[in-house]
Amino acid sequence: MDNALQRIRSVADYQFGNGVGIKLFPDNVQILFSKATGRIRYINLDGIRLATLRPTDGLLSISIAAAKFMMEMKELPRCIVTVLTEVSKFIADGGDAFAVHVVGCDSEIRSKDEVIVINGKGEVLAVGRALLSCDEILAFKTGVAVKVRHGAGEEN
Repeated sequence: MDNALQRIRSVADYQFGNGVGIKLFPDNVQILFSKATGRIRYINLDGIRLATLRPTDGLLSISIAAAKFMMEMKELPRCIVTVLTEVSKFIADGGDAFAVHVVGCDSEIRSKDEVIVINGKGEVLAVGRALLSCDEILAFKTGVAVKVRHGAGEEN
């Protein structure tokens, strides 16, 4: 378990910034392994899914709960995309974030990165995958910037 915990913390630090792993995944997280492969699959805390370790690339897909927890940290993770407050409900309901609605993003965001979508008030709206780099998101006025996986307003 210690090796698995260290691995997911290291992946979180790589994806979201140094120090995020130990804060997001305390010692009492439950790590679930795939029955078929024996690899790390899910990371839960108190029965709530925080993240899934993707078998395709070995990186984390985070949940809304993990995104909210990360936004409460003193030093914010490096995976934030900020959109216009007017589109908050659409995105929270699971709609994709379009480039025209993005008002800011972390400069280190690259295409295919896991990101947290927030509004101007700092409220977590969704988690998903960036389809463009930060520079591209800010330069483009059309197209999807973030493919939303889970919206904060969705029921499940």
